[in-house]
Amino acid sequence: MSSKRIAFNAFDMTCIMHQSPGLWTHPQDRSVAYKDLDYWVELAKLLEKGKFDGLFIADVLGVYDTYQNSPDASIRRAMQIPVHDPLMQVSAMAAATEKLGFGITVSATYEHPYALARRFSSLDHLTKGRIAWNIVTSYLDGAARNLGHKRQISHDERYVIAEEFVNVCYKLWEGSWDDDAVVDNRESQIYADPTKVRGINHEGKYFSVPGIHLSEPSPQRTPVIWQAGTSKAGRAFAAKNAEAVFTAAPSPLILRGYVDDIRRVAKSHGRDSSSLKIFTEITIVTAATDADAKKKYDEYLSFADYEGALAFYAGITGIDLSQLDPDRPLEYVDTDSARFALEVFSKADPTRTWTPNEVARFVSVGAMGPVIVGSPATVADELERWIDEADIDGFNLAYAVTPGTFEDFIEYIVPELQRRGRYWSDYDESTTVRERLYGVGHKHVRADHPAYRYRGGKGLAAD
Repeated sequence: MSSKRIAFNAFDMTCIMHQSPGLWTHPQDRSVAYKDLDYWVELAKLLEKGKFDGLFIADVLGVYDTYQNSPDASIRRAMQIPVHDPLMQVSAMAAATEKLGFGITVSATYEHPYALARRFSSLDHLTKGRIAWNIVTSYLDGAARNLGHKRQISHDERYVIAEEFVNVCYKLWEGSWDDDAVVDNRESQIYADPTKVRGINHEGKYFSVPGIHLSEPSPQRTPVIWQAGTSKAGRAFAAKNAEAVFTAAPSPLILRGYVDDIRRVAKSHGRDSSSLKIFTEITIVTAATDADAKKKYDEYLSFADYEGALAFYAGITGIDLSQLDPDRPLEYVDTDSARFALEVFSKADPTRTWTPNEVARFVSVGAMGPVIVGSPATVADELERWIDEADIDGFNLAYAVTPGTFEDFIEYIVPELQRRGRYWSDYDESTTVRERLYGVGHKHVRADHPAYRYRGGKGLAAD
């Protein structure tokens, strides 16, 4: 067993109901305050008090409308709607903290790289290098229709677009301004040397960007790149571009297969496999004893929302169980969707009989990710098992109730992990998100990352 530090990010979204359908109605849940900036500032302070590595903010650009072929259930149950832009609260949270990082989800399918590159550079400056970008390609048809497309772009083409998109951003971040372009000379009244600033002259299939990056180099230049690809195309994109990979799996054994494969693919792209830091989703319900934790978990389940859970499940899988008997086992339903749904959940717990009711109950705490319930020792044992058996670097901690889940983690789990040497007693000297991944002093992309080839304008002409 290793003794490496386990990294933790809080996993959240700028909405009421993120991943535990129904629990927004729990008396200890404050997520309905998502539109209040003070709520986010208080959360950031709490997470920094608990020495979290960062706050990972999810996002969607559409409504879950597969359930009953309508958005009504999602709207009724606040299932990731209403939802705010995930970038808006970050500056305020950064101003209230010194070390907490921020991973922000933005789609490469419905943005323009020239404008988005400036937004991320701006945030990286304002936070002194505490910004990461979780690249997604968006999977909801509603997003496509509302953002100018008659239909969803095919899955693999979205990743082709994303590949060109990020290359444009890399050129802007790494190649447009030299390190010494900014001279800030008041006597000569010269702020920047134009001979050390250049246009990127990008002309591709999807984007034409000839000009100069609008922002001077930020502390990290390129924000830390997160990606959560699980398909063949997504995995290839992540292996090539990601510095941190976010995934979910029902067991360490299944996760280890994914980890080994994506590190293998990364090597095929000429990358050091250790350059990829792997995080998996987890939900923790804890208390002083196993019995108390189980009691808390059962209480959470009493707030489960059947309609909201199935609306969520349908949205992320494309499978609508609304026409099925809620209490009839899925294996007796002769539909491809039901068989697929059963296969997914059987991997999570093959001992259970899965009905639509049981599916709804399962996703009501922690969605489709694993849930660890127990005392500090029980939870810490399980966390260590995941880290060591799956060869991962940390967890994105989803909540059952917020901020209660994070408060419980700080009160019960952090001291136990610190006692075991698995959680730091305080932040180190790193000031940027990338240093948190690779060590103090490593503020910029490593030499094996595709963005590196554009440093100082190198590689621009070759493209």
